[in-house]
Amino acid sequence: MAGLIARFPLLERLMALDPLTWFNPGATTLAEGLPHVGLTRQDVAEAAARLTRFAPCLCEAFPETRASKGILESEIAAIPAMQATLNQRYGVELTGRLLLKKDSHLPISGSIKARGGIHEVLAHAERLAMAAGLLREEDDYRTLLRDELRRFFGQYRIAVGSTGNLGLSIGIMGARLGFQVSVHVSADARAWKKRKLREHGVTVVEYAEDYGVAVAQGRREAQGDPHCFFIDDENSRTLFLGYAVAGERVKAQFDQMGIRVDAEHPLFVYLPCGVGGGPGGVAFGLKLAFGDHVHCFFAEPTHSPCMLLGVYTGLHDEIAVQDLGIDNLTAADGLAVGRASGFVGRAMERLLDGFYTLSDQEMYDLLGLLARDEQIKLEPSALAGMAGPWRVAADPAWQAERGLDIADMARATHLVWATGGGMVPAEEMEKYLASARL
Repeated sequence: MAGLIARFPLLERLMALDPLTWFNPGATTLAEGLPHVGLTRQDVAEAAARLTRFAPCLCEAFPETRASKGILESEIAAIPAMQATLNQRYGVELTGRLLLKKDSHLPISGSIKARGGIHEVLAHAERLAMAAGLLREEDDYRTLLRDELRRFFGQYRIAVGSTGNLGLSIGIMGARLGFQVSVHVSADARAWKKRKLREHGVTVVEYAEDYGVAVAQGRREAQGDPHCFFIDDENSRTLFLGYAVAGERVKAQFDQMGIRVDAEHPLFVYLPCGVGGGPGGVAFGLKLAFGDHVHCFFAEPTHSPCMLLGVYTGLHDEIAVQDLGIDNLTAADGLAVGRASGFVGRAMERLLDGFYTLSDQEMYDLLGLLARDEQIKLEPSALAGMAGPWRVAADPAWQAERGLDIADMARATHLVWATGGGMVPAEEMEKYLASARL
């Protein structure tokens, strides 16, 4: 361990659980970084087209999606009162515009995982139905809700390991189509999420250990069973592409809002990170949509900084926070991951501008301030991104290194990605709010 710390001195601060910011010296241009991802614009376009094909099916299956005609998308909201509060709290003025991407309120499962998780289930269902001659691409996909198709899907099982939100999206979608779904959940999974899964007919398997054990057990269940499909948040390209669809959609939303993104109007995006699939996919989509004018940052709890650790050391999934004596215990249940996705880390390490960590109490405080100032209620992990704009604003040296001057920063847009919380029960939310120090 001493040798590792000598090579990577930042590890001492990680081990001390100090909140810190690390700007990635390996960040490069989209042109240089894209070949290392192993996926293309066409791959993302195909995922978007699949979601469009399924829109009539979702519209019929889930009435809450009718307003959006079966397209799962969240609004972008301005939060100026929160910006004023945090300017004062952090003692640094954020001169650009602060916005919130409310994936917390996506329909069906109320989190960013609705994008990738539901896309993965739909892709699997489409593949099975087409192979059996029960579906053609030109068909009306509402046919998948017929009893005949539900009986067909009922022959198949889906397994996934989750801290909660991915399990919700896969469980609810899979069960609605007729699949037998089992969700293997880690010790930190919230009771209300487990209860909601069971209400939808999903088998919930609980473990006293963390996310890594839940994933390993889910993977083991699927081994040797040709009728069981394991959805792997650590390595799935299909999940990743479902998340990546968000990039072009944000671009369309910005066009409608009159928001420019170019060399003189940079975009900064702050994404809470657990194992890395969700934020990695979104960041990939954003880089395709906005090129080098978007700067993406991952936010992690001080007790679970797995992606920062993996990218900083270059060891990726060959090192876990527990190897440093960090306990991986955090109130941000969706971010309680000790070992990052090696696929995402290696694919995206050249396209991410930086990482930072923050304490559980900071997330609780930000949760309370957002509820007070903007009447928006999120779960703790969704607030990890909120501190990011002020980490960037406080480092003019990094801004200068990236060719950003005072005028550029004044014209910048800062987009905080709210990853979950829209479905949190009222009594649970009250507990979160009670933990905030305002």
